[in-house]
Amino acid sequence: MDWISGLNQTIEYIESHLTGEISYEQLARLACCSSYHYQRMFAYMTGITLGEYIRRRKMSLAAVDLQAGEKVVDTALKYGYQSPTAFSRAFQSVHGTAPSAVRNPDTPVKAYPPLRFTITIKGVAEMEYRIEKRESFRIVGLSVPLDEDMEKNFKTVPALWEKATADGTLQKLVSMIDSQPDGILGVSFNSDQDGLFYCIAAPSTQTDPALNEYTVPAATWAIFPGSGAGQSIQELEQRIVAEWLPSSGYVYGNGPDIEVYLNADPQNMKYEVWIPVVKKAE
Repeated sequence: MDWISGLNQTIEYIESHLTGEISYEQLARLACCSSYHYQRMFAYMTGITLGEYIRRRKMSLAAVDLQAGEKVVDTALKYGYQSPTAFSRAFQSVHGTAPSAVRNPDTPVKAYPPLRFTITIKGVAEMEYRIEKRESFRIVGLSVPLDEDMEKNFKTVPALWEKATADGTLQKLVSMIDSQPDGILGVSFNSDQDGLFYCIAAPSTQTDPALNEYTVPAATWAIFPGSGAGQSIQELEQRIVAEWLPSSGYVYGNGPDIEVYLNADPQNMKYEVWIPVVKKAE
């Protein structure tokens, strides 16, 4: 199945379940990847998180229902909100007004139509990458569970980096690097056994009772080098997903996403982004 067609099937699934339960696992199956990878792709390709898109679509339809005279409490339940208060918060965050005000014909509301994925060939800037097959390798580090809803992880991951820097863990990890790739890693795991979690780690054969140990499985990796400061690594990841992956002949494989930080200069970082890939079926 064409990759873009799979993404559009996920939009159709969301549309048909806006008044019921939306399974992130089902969305991932339709997109032929993990739930974590699907949410990353969605955010990078659309500019909003999956959770925010679903909220906007529900509130768009809710506004129409309220304008037609439906009660606030009934509309709240219809779109999965157990209390009018929670519904009102969500509605106001999207429309900038309370649900009860919508019956006034002078009250403006916003419409967010369903998305549709297409491939846009930009070709403005080249992207350097290499494909490497690697055996499994061992890492040690500090980890934290991630939530299925990616929005919540935007605070969790930076907080872990702050903790690792403040308590000396990051410096300890630097001293433990004795394997490849030669850098500090930010690893996003999606494991059947351990669930979804993020780890700041060192490729190492050493042990430390204060640190967790994991094995990165053997995989084929698409590896993209980059440099810069601030959000440059996130901008590279966005280009990989939105520009390179759709027309590359590859799809996401079964493995973690890895950020490899090759130096410690925050003003001119040298890094690599690793994504697990498999050749797309003909």
